[in-house]
Amino acid sequence: MTVCFTCWPGGPVAPPPCLRCGSRFEYFVAGLCHRCHRDGHPGVDSCRNCLAWGATRTHKWLCLGCNSWCRKYTISDDCSVCGRQSVLDHSRVCRLCRKQGALWRQPREKLDLVAANRHGQQLFLADMFVRRDKTQPQHPPVEHPPPPLRAMACHQLTLFEARRDLSQRGHRLGGLAERADPAMFALLEPIIGQHAAARGWNHHLIWRVRLGVQIMLGFQDTPGSTITASDAAALTGTEVPVVHVLEVFEHAGLLDDDRISAVQARLDRKLAELPQPMAGEVQQWATIMLNGSTIPPRRLPRSPITVGLQLGWMLPALHRWAEQGHTSLREISRTDVEAVLPSSGNPRALMGQGLKSLFRVLKGAKITFTDPARWVPTGHTQPKQPLPLDPAAIRDALDSPDIAQALIIALVAFHGLRNGQLRDLHLTDIHDGYLHIGDRTVPLAAPVRTRLSAYLDLRNKTWPETANPHLFVNYRTAYQFGPVGHRWVKLKVDIPGGVQALREDRILHEAHATGGDVRQICDLFGLSVQAATRYTATLDHPALIAADP
Repeated sequence: MTVCFTCWPGGPVAPPPCLRCGSRFEYFVAGLCHRCHRDGHPGVDSCRNCLAWGATRTHKWLCLGCNSWCRKYTISDDCSVCGRQSVLDHSRVCRLCRKQGALWRQPREKLDLVAANRHGQQLFLADMFVRRDKTQPQHPPVEHPPPPLRAMACHQLTLFEARRDLSQRGHRLGGLAERADPAMFALLEPIIGQHAAARGWNHHLIWRVRLGVQIMLGFQDTPGSTITASDAAALTGTEVPVVHVLEVFEHAGLLDDDRISAVQARLDRKLAELPQPMAGEVQQWATIMLNGSTIPPRRLPRSPITVGLQLGWMLPALHRWAEQGHTSLREISRTDVEAVLPSSGNPRALMGQGLKSLFRVLKGAKITFTDPARWVPTGHTQPKQPLPLDPAAIRDALDSPDIAQALIIALVAFHGLRNGQLRDLHLTDIHDGYLHIGDRTVPLAAPVRTRLSAYLDLRNKTWPETANPHLFVNYRTAYQFGPVGHRWVKLKVDIPGGVQALREDRILHEAHATGGDVRQICDLFGLSVQAATRYTATLDHPALIAADP
């Protein structure tokens, strides 16, 4: 036949019953219905044991729960609770009554199946009670990152500048925080949580950072606009940590950092005394030195300390030329350079180093036509003679009640570390009784181990949740990732000459103890042969010979 029973000539004709189940519905082919034929599409139906909707032919029209239930129990009779014929457990109760009792029972109450099923039963969807296999690894839910914050391109202009000062007593910071836009703070709150988890912030610091973020959002006339660092300066003097608040806004891309660096502020003060365009030319030199240059001749950025030193060395010459009537560095000749340089010694070498850097950079940037200081001999700076320190002062510093100070003094006095090495020292650089600095491995002295153990106990007790990887931390860096500052180390080393003098004393003692073994000094302290020779040259110094026992 090429037609179905519905399209039968003279029909429609009622299809015959299914040869297997006798059903007169959903006839498929070959005398079988959709439910009985293997190629049929019966869809879903109620479970024939618990009546849950969603059972399929795959498990013989049983849900997954009843499939296991029927394999465990084989009694098929009327349920003692609901009276419906089903597969019963050993208490002669069906699975549907068991589920109804579990749904109806209150915590810490006895299971009463009759009372639970007295007013009917709640049917449910099939396969919704599947337990996860605890032997398999859990798959955490995929966290979709929030959409990135975008600062608004426009903002409300200020008609009158009013200085905000929250440092005086009597200000209610909570009232200022209530002015924050709730939608903006909801976007920034996850960022605060990420920073807190990564840096080990305690709940007091988290609360203060949240308060500071809300206050800064309350200052906004246009929600979604950028926050300037100068606006955040109004929080100085309050309990709000300004640095952490700025970190949150910077991570969110809502910070306009308009702060002036220390070296730039010094430049502005010093260049205000020079005529134009000479001041502008020196400013261009400083910009290239600080930021580097990708245009040939290429230059790497220099340290602000280097720029500040060279600026101080060249300033006397610049003032001298300004007094002589020169207004531009293009007017300076070799004769002018030779006339302004000191006669000899370190002052001549240092000023010459600053002027050579100035004219070399300006000529490379095509700001000046020539380099008048290029062929002017200025000599080299003469190194200072290393001198020993008073042993009593070192012993007093080693026994200092300040545990951090005692450890710093011990690391320098026994192993000759520099200031920068102390600041950059990580917790992982010291293990198994050895100090790892770059490619050098140095065994720690016993006094250093004692003071290191005391400092680590103090560090863990004071900042137990800090995530800063550096060995030395203080109250400013404990909840950040950066090192301590130069000034902190300088204040800790309360010895004339500081870290450098103490380091020179240690190297000088090693040079005398080894009889001038240059190779050992180089390996132990990471010096070059020329630098080590500076210390071995003092072996025949009369004052040092007299000082040796």
